[in-house]
Amino acid sequence: MSTDQTLTFMRHPAPNPVTADVRAGLLRDPGFGRIFTDHMATIRWTQDRGWHDAQIRAREPITLDPAAAVLHYGQEIFEGLKAYTRGDGSIALFRPDQNARRFQASAARMAMPELPESLFLQAVDELVKIDAAWIPGDDGSLYLRPFMFASEPFLGVRPSYEYLFIVIASSVGSYFKGGAKAVTVWLSDRYTRAAEGGTGAVKCGGNYAASLLAQAEAIKHGCDQVVFLDAAQHRWVEELGGMNVFFVFDDGSMLTPPLSGTILPGITRDSIITLARREGRTVREERYAIDQWRADAASGKLREAFACGTAAVVSAIGKIKSAEGEFKIGDGEGGPVTAAIKAKLVGIQRGDVADADGWVRKIG
Repeated sequence: MSTDQTLTFMRHPAPNPVTADVRAGLLRDPGFGRIFTDHMATIRWTQDRGWHDAQIRAREPITLDPAAAVLHYGQEIFEGLKAYTRGDGSIALFRPDQNARRFQASAARMAMPELPESLFLQAVDELVKIDAAWIPGDDGSLYLRPFMFASEPFLGVRPSYEYLFIVIASSVGSYFKGGAKAVTVWLSDRYTRAAEGGTGAVKCGGNYAASLLAQAEAIKHGCDQVVFLDAAQHRWVEELGGMNVFFVFDDGSMLTPPLSGTILPGITRDSIITLARREGRTVREERYAIDQWRADAASGKLREAFACGTAAVVSAIGKIKSAEGEFKIGDGEGGPVTAAIKAKLVGIQRGDVADADGWVRKIG
C-alpha cells in the first residue's frame, strides 16, 4: 500500500465563520460532540482517478444521491483522535499515524480504497491549522473525526467505485457527564457486539449501530455504558460499547481482553499496555470470564477496572449492573492505578510528561 502520496489542498475559507465572541461563549462548556468548527477537509476517490480533489472548505451539508451506496449497503468507516494545546502553547496530536494505519485496516476489511497515511495526516494537519482557535482551554481538546463512505449512486451488492473522505472537528470537554467520577456499566446478556470473522476489529458505523439498543438498555438502568460478552458462549468479557477495558489485581498486575478480531485494537489500549509494562507491571492479554469478574470483585482480588479510548481517555469503572444484580469494584470510586495511568497518558499528550516513544506529533 502507498504511504507517501501527497496532494495540494485547495483552501476555500468559510465565508461566514463564527465570530470570536460567539466562539468563546460556545467553548466555555462545550460538552462532547455538539459544537463543530468552521471548516472540513475533503478528498475524493474514484476508480479511474484514485485520490484527488483535496480541499479545506466550509463545513456544510453533504449532497448525496438517494441511491448513494452508503445509504443502502453501509460501506462506511471512521476514526477518532484529538488535538491538544500543550503547556508551551504548541498544538499536538497523539499517535495519529496509528489512526491512519487503523483507518487503512478498516478500509481493507470493508472493501474500500486505503487512504495513504501521508494524506490522512495531511488532511488532519490542515484542518487543525485553520480551526486552531476552536481548541478549548483547560482540559478541553479538539476532537477530530476522519470518515469515509461510498458515494457512488447505484443499487447492487458490490464495492463502490466512488468514495468521499472527510475530516470534521468538534470542540470537546469531558466525554461522560459529571466529569471524572467512576462510571457504572450495564452487562448485556441479550445482545452481542461482534462475532468471529465479522467486523469487530473495524471502526465502522455498523458496529456502533448494532450496540445502540444495548446502550439504550444501559441508560434505562441508570448506567453510563454497556459491556459486551463474546457472541459464542456469552461468557467472556470483550469491550464496552465504544471503549476497551482493563482490570487491575491485588498483586499489581493488569489484564485486558486479547485482540482476537472481535474487539477494536484501541490506540489508547496499546499505549497503556506499553506504559504499564515499562513501569514493571505484568500486563496479560487474556480472556476474562464474567463469573470470574464477579468472584474477583467479591473477594477483593480485583482492585480496579477501567475503560479507555480516545474520547474518554481513561475512566474508572465503579459498578456493574445486570439482570442478575449488581456488584462494586473496590470502593466503587476508582483507584490509584487508574488515576496514575490516566495522569501519565494525559501528561504525555499535554507535554507535561516526557514523550519517550515519539508518540506526539506537533502541528505547525
